[in-house]
Amino acid sequence: MSINKNISYKFMLSGGGTGGHIYPAIAIANCLKTRFPKAEFLFVGAKDRMEMQKVPEAGFKIKGLWISGFQRRLSIANLLFPVKLLFSLFKAKKIIKKYNPDVVIGTGGFASGPLLKVASHTHIPCLIQEQNSYPGITNKLLAKGVQTICVAYSGLETYFPKEKIVLTGNPIRQTLINNNFNEELAKTSFELKSNKTTILVLGGSLGALRINQLIEEKVSFFNDLNVQLIWQCGKLYYDTYKTFNSKNNIKVVDFISEMDQAYAAADVIISRAGASSVSELCVVGKPVIFIPSPNVAEDHQTKNAQAITSQSAAILIKETDLEKSFEYEFEQLINSVKKQIEYSKNIKALALPNATENIVDEIEKLLDNR
Repeated sequence: MSINKNISYKFMLSGGGTGGHIYPAIAIANCLKTRFPKAEFLFVGAKDRMEMQKVPEAGFKIKGLWISGFQRRLSIANLLFPVKLLFSLFKAKKIIKKYNPDVVIGTGGFASGPLLKVASHTHIPCLIQEQNSYPGITNKLLAKGVQTICVAYSGLETYFPKEKIVLTGNPIRQTLINNNFNEELAKTSFELKSNKTTILVLGGSLGALRINQLIEEKVSFFNDLNVQLIWQCGKLYYDTYKTFNSKNNIKVVDFISEMDQAYAAADVIISRAGASSVSELCVVGKPVIFIPSPNVAEDHQTKNAQAITSQSAAILIKETDLEKSFEYEFEQLINSVKKQIEYSKNIKALALPNATENIVDEIEKLLDNR
């Protein structure tokens, strides 16, 4: 059949637990809404997780399941897991039967497991989107039953059926693709000097303790190199580090809402290696030092960063190596315009800026084949 974009298609989406699963799902829904103006949407999430707040804030309805992840260590909470799973499968079945979606989309996280398992068993077309270079356990378990698997990295045939994989990239903020901020004005907006090398430090919305400790330890080192910092320390740590604000050419913020402006101001970026961050940084195309979080499942942030550094497109320093390696790697980068240009060129070449549209193209194919 040919797609009639005025039909009121029903889309069901699930992704949650962390922003890395939630925001891609919201981006996909927004793109679907643009392409199919009469479409209906329903999200399904885990009852006590952040998607129950963030999805309604984005303007979409959401239903909650009583589900949580299985702990990789011995835990009393694991005793409840089989009960929660059975309960969630039962409720997912009821939600799907009542809503009768045309396509179900999963972006990872606890709740997407039961929902897509039920949907695939009832022969509803399903698509999953995997953000990381090392897939999460939920998506690995779902892979057999879904029709399409959209990925952001090549080489995932080890984990997923090759014939189902489509390299699309990760959804990113549209404002980054059309970033027209002037670099000098962007620096000025952060109350920094417009002609001075600027380092953007990113540890996520809550902050990264070890990165914050590193920056605090290296203030004199940064001063000696005559660089200035935009230091996003996170909401959890702002009270600790706000005293550095306006001192030593440092602008300390808890959260950056205008990320496109921060990226424009930056000459070099120090960042964690979450999937969304890595995808954004490829589009931004600035030299990056990745310091992956070691406190994530399967150490996937390190694997994300390695996928970039293997292409000579960024620098990777593990937390355990910061003491011995950071000053040397940073100084080598800052003092070499040639290296900065090379890293910028190579990371930009890995960018997939049309990821959301590409994913929606695959969803449209599922509608067409139904």
